[in-house]
Parts: sequence; C-alpha cells; structure tokens
Amino acid sequence: MSDAKQAAKDCVSGTIGGFLQVFVGQPFDTVKVRLQTMPAPLPGQAPLYNGTLDCVKKTLSKEGIKGFYKGTTTPLVGVGACVSIQFVTLEAMKRYYNDLNGPSANGFLTNSQLYLAGAASGITNSVVSGPVEHIRTRLQVQTGAPPAITSGAAESVAAIAAKSVETGAVATTAAAQNSVKVAAEAATANAAKNTLFFTGPVDAVQKIYAQHGLRGIYKGQAVTMVREFQGYGAYFAAYEYLVQRAMRLENKKRNELSTLNFVSYGACAGYAMWATVYPIDVIKSKLQTDGFSSSTRQYSSAIDCARQTLAKEGVAGFFKGFAPCILRAAPANAVTFLGFEMAMRLLR
Repeated sequence: MSDAKQAAKDCVSGTIGGFLQVFVGQPFDTVKVRLQTMPAPLPGQAPLYNGTLDCVKKTLSKEGIKGFYKGTTTPLVGVGACVSIQFVTLEAMKRYYNDLNGPSANGFLTNSQLYLAGAASGITNSVVSGPVEHIRTRLQVQTGAPPAITSGAAESVAAIAAKSVETGAVATTAAAQNSVKVAAEAATANAAKNTLFFTGPVDAVQKIYAQHGLRGIYKGQAVTMVREFQGYGAYFAAYEYLVQRAMRLENKKRNELSTLNFVSYGACAGYAMWATVYPIDVIKSKLQTDGFSSSTRQYSSAIDCARQTLAKEGVAGFFKGFAPCILRAAPANAVTFLGFEMAMRLLR
C-alpha cells in the first residue's frame, strides 16, 4: 500500500476517533475549564464553584444540558482534524522507525521511539489544537449574557449623577434620571468595546482576528506546544507499549486483538497524558482566557502565570478541575482509540 493511501486511511480513522472523543468528553472538559479559570476569591468571599459537583449543579441549573456542550462546534471540527493529524503523524513516524530498525525488530519499536513518535504528533497537532482550544475555552467560560455595564462603569455613572446634583446641573428628579440614563448608555457602549462577547465559534474567530490578528487567535500557543509534546509523547507511548505487549504475550497481530484491549489501553493512555501535563494545562487555560491588551492582561507570560497561581492559590491551584479531567480521561480516550482501530480494520 502506498504511503499516500495509508495516510488517507490514518486520517479518516483518526477523524472518527476524534468525533467520538468530543461527544463523550465535552461535558467533562467544560467543567474542567470552568474550575481551572475561575478567579481566586477575595478574603471573605465565597468561590464561584465549591468543587466539581457544585460546578455541574450550577451549570445545569443556569444553562441546562446545553451549557455542558458550549463551544462544541469548534472541537467537533477542530478535534476531528487534530486527532486525524495526530494519527497520521504517529503512523508515519512508526513507519519511519520501523524502516530504521529493520526486519529483525519484527515491527516493534522501542519505548523511546514510541515516545518521540507521539511527541512529534503532538507538535504537529498543536498548529490546529492551539487556536481550536483557545476558542473553545473562551466559549466554555462564557456563562452569561453580553456584559451590559461593568462595576467600574456603574461607579462612574453614580459619580457623574452625584456631581451633577451637587453643582446644580440637575434641577429635577426627571432630569437626574435622564442624566444617569445617558451616562449609563455611554458607559455600556464603552464596556461593549472593551469586553468581547461571542455568540459562537465563528463569531469568536471573527472578533478576535479583527481586533488582535493571528497572534490573538494563537494566544497561549507556546505553552500549548509544551503540553502537546509531553502529553502526546506519554499518551501514545503508553498506548502503543500496551498494544505491543499484548501482541507479544498473546502471539497475535494487531487486528486480532480484542475490543477490550483497545478500550482499556486507550483509558490508560488518557491517564498517562493528564497525569504528566495537568499543571501545564491549567496555565494554558488561564493564559487563553486572559485579556488581550496590556491593560486587561493579568499574566505577562506562562512563568508569570505559574508564579501568580502559586502565590495566590498554592500548589492546589495547579490542580483545579483535575477530578473531571481524570473522570473524562478513561471514556473519552477509550472511544478515541476504539474508533480509530475499528475504522482501520474496516478500511483494510
């Protein structure tokens, strides 16, 4: 079979695996991101969410089931593309190492080769996953209607009204109300300019690109690449190691292994990935939901984000949302690999 035909099969199979991953994993991911990015409460103030279950309850009561699938269009298209890129790169790297090892290796790769093949797939994938996750994350943390007026704007309105009364500029109650109304409308217009609200993924891309260009779309890309390199290195190394081990122990070809093998190994791969990159993922989420301009930006870099998180929230701050992430890891990645392997069998 030609490399082009094999790559096409890898791509189709990976896309199927990606679609399944989104449908199963999106609700868990939404809860994870909301817990990761919720602001640290001020002294005496209750946190936005008191844990995973509280986040689930509040999302369900305020937004219904749809709230858990916010931003799904982006990953449905994007993750399908991402997973197909991952598997195309992975399989290409496996063929490269297989040719390098020669026939004496019987098609089995070393652990380091499996890790590097997975890491390469992660870096390639990051070109698409960076902007896809940026847009999805912004939509996931957007929980209400468009901001009408900020607290700062409200204070400005009150100050304007008070000053007007003091100077006698406002003679009557009606005039005062009209003055406040005009000031509120001006403040609201100003707030709308400074706060982006998105009606969907396409609207988000258009608005971010219009105001901040390609750099805005790729916000948080550097830390995303770090996460993808390590994460997918561990992810595919764990999965392929377990598959190779089963092939040796059971003396079977890959397409003869059971469905249970692929499901259980996929779950293990998910655990291997998130157990090694979760703090990096927290930083990525915080950077991608941070402001764009210097006046609205809370973090100047990934290192600054890590420092501030440690100072304000301690080590626990790097593990916010870990529970829904680990709960998602098994089913989402089990169906990803099952979908890929079954599609590959059908396309052979």
